[in-house]
Amino acid sequence: MKIKNIKDVDKFFKVVDQCKGKVELVTSEGDRLNLKSKLSQYVSFSKIFGDLTISEMEIITYEPEDLEKLIGFLIRG
Repeated sequence: MKIKNIKDVDKFFKVVDQCKGKVELVTSEGDRLNLKSKLSQYVSFSKIFGDLTISEMEIITYEPEDLEKLIGFLIRG
């Protein structure tokens, strides 16, 4: 699933932390980073998205309810 324009990165990670299964970020090179890992959250995003606004990224979820949580976050903003 492609996600665009996440302005509240902290809130986004709180939703990711509530997910039961794996949630992965797919990099432009095709690598997959575990978004439930605090190290991945803070190190990767501070380097990739310096202004703490995520313009676009692709994520993969493995549990249907996790996808629903993320879609709910996107709808509510």
